[in-house]
Amino acid sequence: MLDQGSPSSRTTGRVIHWAARYDALVWLLTLGRERRFREKLIEQARLEAGETVLDAGCGTGSLAIVAKHRVGPSGSVSGIDPSPEMIARATVKARRAGVEVDFRTGVVEALQFPDAQFDVVLSTLMMHHLPRAARESCAREMSRVLKPGGRALVVDFGARPSGKKSFIGHIHRRGHVKLDAVVGVLTDAGLNVVESGAVGTRNLYFALATAS
Repeated sequence: MLDQGSPSSRTTGRVIHWAARYDALVWLLTLGRERRFREKLIEQARLEAGETVLDAGCGTGSLAIVAKHRVGPSGSVSGIDPSPEMIARATVKARRAGVEVDFRTGVVEALQFPDAQFDVVLSTLMMHHLPRAARESCAREMSRVLKPGGRALVVDFGARPSGKKSFIGHIHRRGHVKLDAVVGVLTDAGLNVVESGAVGTRNLYFALATAS
């Protein structure tokens, strides 16, 4: 667990410490097509060479590594996660992939970066781990660290139309978060949601927003 002594290290969301099993779970949820899934998200975020990117709640670093390949040597990618185990695994994966990503332990409610640093902030499969107040803080922090005209992409699990819990809902306490709830917190944080809808995989949706 993180040191709970300082505000920047505290989170009210769920922290996952089983990094290796998390990778196995993502592989299962994407039916073995994780690389294709990650690349689709990079396309939705409209990443370009030379951009600066933050993966907020980066987990074991898979998306951040794909993002680094896309932005190239002239771009930069940072990833934060409250779980030291996730960051440790992400660091090893980046080294093996031959890319440089700034992975660090941190929480999305209090990002360790200055204002207007990033062109793009990514948040994938993370919002459902946060209670409402933490989601609001996260959205405000995403807005703060984005450059004017920068983009935020949020991808997460939505509820099934039947109201029944999805597979992921039986694993996590907070198995999903409604799309309109995410759109609402992004809008309240001063971001302009320009596109949203289904990703097409396991009840996933996305919301793409821009900073003023």
